[in-house]
Amino acid sequence: QVQLVESGGGLVQPGGSLSLSCAASGKSIVIVAMGWFRQAPGKQRELVARISSDGMTNYADSVKGRFAISGDNAKNTVYLQMNSLRPEDTAEYYCNVFGREFGASAFRDYWGQGTRVSVSS
Repeated sequence: QVQLVESGGGLVQPGGSLSLSCAASGKSIVIVAMGWFRQAPGKQRELVARISSDGMTNYADSVKGRFAISGDNAKNTVYLQMNSLRPEDTAEYYCNVFGREFGASAFRDYWGQGTRVSVSS
């Protein structure tokens, strides 16, 4: 069983910062990429940031220059540093892993349960 253990999130004022982390634990998994998606009420889930095992990153245009994603391959962990937060960043943030667990026949997406980020004054 692969578990994505998320931490971070919370309530912060506009302009503040939060750090999220997500660790893939349990069963061995070959990870191609890890990242974060978010979903605000009434909105579709969208990619926030993603990092591949080779270190390549991509970001949503709305967070470029404000958020930074990083990973620790040894720990199967991904981090998201969120700075200069805006009210429109308020959403449920979901950790995502694209990979293949030991014994599986295909790669697929794995999802965390989500952590709430609220930006409000």
